[in-house]
Amino acid sequence: QVQLVESGGGSVQAGGSLRVSCVASGYTASVGCMAWFRQAPGKEREGVAGIYMYSGSTYYADSVKGRFTISQDAPKNTVYLQMNSLIPEDTAMYVCAAVGGWCPTTPPMNWRGADFVYWGQGTQVTVSS
Repeated sequence: QVQLVESGGGSVQAGGSLRVSCVASGYTASVGCMAWFRQAPGKEREGVAGIYMYSGSTYYADSVKGRFTISQDAPKNTVYLQMNSLIPEDTAMYVCAAVGGWCPTTPPMNWRGADFVYWGQGTQVTVSS
């Protein structure tokens, strides 16, 4: 089993920055792709970014490309999402997810929750105008 724990959420003003973290523990050898999803009230869950742990390949939704950066500290089984130039539309619960194989080949905006096996509880990010 793999456990995912997020941290780093909070409230910031538009234009600000925030970094959220996701630490994987347990049977981490089963983790290949780690990703961030977000879900706001009344909206569908959407994939934001992903990283394949073995190669470092990264994937971004168009809505965050150029503003968000996903990175990893592989020895610590940790991924980060650096969020810059935040806008109110970024307000959501940010949830970490993982799957044993490659990241989905589709763009992150089309990623499905069913494509990922392990999920964290989420960390809230609120961006005010």
